[in-house]
Amino acid sequence: MATTEQQQQIEHVHLPVRGLSLHVAQAGKGELGTVVFLHGFPEIWYSWRHQMLAVAAAGYRAVAPDWRGYGLSDQPPEPEAAEYDDLIEDLLAILDALAVPKAFLVGKDFGAMPAYDFALRHPNRTCGVMCLGIPFGTAGLSIDTLPEGFYILRWGQPGRAEADFGRYDVKRVVRTIYILFSRSEIPIAKEDQEIMDLADLSIPLPEWFTEEDLDVYSSLYEKSGFRYPLQMPYRSLHQRKPIGDAKFKVPVFVVMGEKDYVFKFPGIESAMKDGSMEKHAPDLKITYIPEGGHFVQEQFPDYVNELMLGFLKDHPMAV
Repeated sequence: MATTEQQQQIEHVHLPVRGLSLHVAQAGKGELGTVVFLHGFPEIWYSWRHQMLAVAAAGYRAVAPDWRGYGLSDQPPEPEAAEYDDLIEDLLAILDALAVPKAFLVGKDFGAMPAYDFALRHPNRTCGVMCLGIPFGTAGLSIDTLPEGFYILRWGQPGRAEADFGRYDVKRVVRTIYILFSRSEIPIAKEDQEIMDLADLSIPLPEWFTEEDLDVYSSLYEKSGFRYPLQMPYRSLHQRKPIGDAKFKVPVFVVMGEKDYVFKFPGIESAMKDGSMEKHAPDLKITYIPEGGHFVQEQFPDYVNELMLGFLKDHPMAV
């Protein structure tokens, strides 16, 4: 966990964005440019604490928003009306509100998808894209070959996860998800199970995730609840339209933990290794972390920071 002294280097602001007040954590002066960090689920701005401090120390401005409906950001008035394009539009509005003309984007989990799509739609506002665990070109990925107990299929059913999560307090839900999603096996329940039933609570938290970290996550999800986070991503990402002839005009860097359960999704490994991404991203770099799991930026922060700072250094922006 980042020390209290380090945490004090991070400032928190609320920005009026498209009718909502969105929370953004920031660090650093930005002499060399701005890096925007986009979290997934069950993550939050805090998921990037190690990376924010590293880029700030290196001379960049770190910006880590809570997506709408997450953490300290406002809840949309109608969570069930969540639209995938809200992610893109909110990101553009955040850059405008902070007077950031161009930024590097770092995405994780579902946060990788708006990072890729924003770079394609707004190349003039993007310096480069680094994504953890999600390659480009998987919008049409078929998960229908996985059993009905696959967590994405289960959580895509309105009310299913709400009932499952509702049996426990928020801290236990977050603990369970971090334990389950840190493993290399895809979380799949049997017919007579729910996803929360998969966790053996005698298993400790991962060594890189402390009880204090869990407290931070739990307090943020106690504020936001799970209603919107289940809507975005699990019931909204199908709205994302694949971009067939997409061509990135900025450098793209994909980092994949080889023990990330997502690596076992149908089509992910082939997307990483069959050369198809090169057709879309002429300036592409791919790095594998052999022992890396789903939360690789928290599991191996020093190594991820080294890779990230190397990428930023290789592509200096004119400030």
